Amino acid sequence: MPKGAVDTHAHVISAASFVPDRSYTSPEATEDQYLRMLDEVGMTYGVLIQVSVNGQDNAPMLKVLERHPQRLRGVAVPLLNQPNAYYQNMRDKGVVGIRMNVMFSGGGLDLSKLEECDALARDWGWHIQFLLNANDLPALMPRMQKMQSTLVIDHMGYLRTSVGLSSPGFNALLDLVRERAWVKVSGAYRLTDQAPPYEEVVPYAIALIEAAPDRCIWGSDWPHVANWGVMPSVAQMLQSLVLYAPNELTRNRILCSNPQRLYGFNA
Repeated sequence: MPKGAVDTHAHVISAASFVPDRSYTSPEATEDQYLRMLDEVGMTYGVLIQVSVNGQDNAPMLKVLERHPQRLRGVAVPLLNQPNAYYQNMRDKGVVGIRMNVMFSGGGLDLSKLEECDALARDWGWHIQFLLNANDLPALMPRMQKMQSTLVIDHMGYLRTSVGLSSPGFNALLDLVRERAWVKVSGAYRLTDQAPPYEEVVPYAIALIEAAPDRCIWGSDWPHVANWGVMPSVAQMLQSLVLYAPNELTRNRILCSNPQRLYGFNA
């Protein structure tokens, strides 16, 4: 693992903060477990993403961020129309983005709030991270192209490989990534029923990396929530990355320099 590598997608999960309308119930995932995983695979930095089962109660994640200001950053699901002190507290603790999760109940911010979230992100210097299905992108593109904040797309657009490389959804994703968006080449097990190393996903990842090698990033997706198939290991996720980016220089951009720039880590 190169020095300075960033895991850009993981969750700490608190059972005490479960929301009633969640799509699934996951085991807890603790600060210590996550940091141990980072150490075991050699990741220098990590980014915690507010998980849908905890809704808009960002407190468990913020407490972890506060204890590791040099190593961790966060992407929150904030309440809207709050006093400035609410958002300042998040930024002070290491929040650098807003998550819009439209795939699972409990996400807290749906697409009806898109323009409102864009204004909030612009005001606080944050990006907006989308967990959505790329099949929905063609209809969304007019709105997304008007956004003023930085856009990040989770898990290669969460597009099943059965949909195909030539599908309107994947082409819209490619266009958005070429133009402006960042994309996480992560979550391969969500896109196929294959076992690791998920070879069906490789052409999709390669196409995205070729579209914008300076805006592709990688995440472990630990602890792999909402997965009812074979549970992958982080090592297997990293082995898939080698197939996406066999060139070490490209791979190091995805692991190090690209995410360091997006999340504000020092090399």
